[in-house]
Amino acid sequence: MPRNFLIRAVAGVAVSIVALWLVLRSVNIQEAAAILRTADWRWIPVVVGFLCVDLAVRTLRWQRLLAPIAHVPYHHTLGYLLVGYLANNVLPARIGELVRSHYAGDREGISRSTTLGTIVVERVVDLVTVVAIASMAILVLSVRGIVASAVLAGAAVAALLAVVLAIGIAAHRLPGAERIALWAWRYPRVREAVARLRDGLRVAGRPRTLVEALLLSIIAWGATILAFAASGQSVGVELTIGQAALMASGVALASAIPAGPASLGTFELAAVELGKAVGIGSSEAFAIGLIAHVSILVVTSVGGIAGLAWLGWPRGATTATPET
Repeated sequence: MPRNFLIRAVAGVAVSIVALWLVLRSVNIQEAAAILRTADWRWIPVVVGFLCVDLAVRTLRWQRLLAPIAHVPYHHTLGYLLVGYLANNVLPARIGELVRSHYAGDREGISRSTTLGTIVVERVVDLVTVVAIASMAILVLSVRGIVASAVLAGAAVAALLAVVLAIGIAAHRLPGAERIALWAWRYPRVREAVARLRDGLRVAGRPRTLVEALLLSIIAWGATILAFAASGQSVGVELTIGQAALMASGVALASAIPAGPASLGTFELAAVELGKAVGIGSSEAFAIGLIAHVSILVVTSVGGIAGLAWLGWPRGATTATPET
């Protein structure tokens, strides 16, 4: 097992343990259990339905980002996406993004570095969308304190990543690029990997592709927001769209932190803290977060297992190199 992977795994599990400890300190588990026992489970199919819409739109978004590089059939794209989500559910530190790029590259004959570049663009677009939704929600709900500060921090990170992405696309034009190129020329594998990664990042330089990705992100997150609202209905809490938007986007920002498998702990802690920020009791917020989290895990895990059974193991799993 690579040392860096082991370090990331241990750090991620540690983050989840701390988050779970904080949740247990702030939530009355018996009260939360009572809320879940009396939940109206007829809302669960509604939650699952909205999550499936979310996945369908995210698949289309990634397909559109891949389109300038290669035509990947929609059902193939869905399979790769679900396998990546399944890997995130069972592996720490969001390793699933690498798994997804490996599968798509192996099966479609595309460079895995190029595929990873499109996933980086997708992640940046997603983060920008989430921060925009969270920012509008805190303004509408007049939320202050640590939640507002966290959203501002997320906005700063999103802006930084957008700048880094722009630099990555135009790196060959920057001062000092020639010296770096001369250094990389001595290492063909490094040179080739960087070039192919930039090929994937360049999709962000296509205005039409970028606008499509942003619009599809808004639609996908709209479905997720409605899934959170339906989760609230199941436990008798009528979330406003603003409250559901803040919970959905805030949980997504927290889940971006590398943690244990399936963002265990960070997801629930974010739901509790965000619920308190908008006037929802800790137990109710925990129940809403747990229902949404379990629903997401079931949908992505079942879909991922089906995708894995259909795709099979990557053909180049034993011989592939990161830059190919």
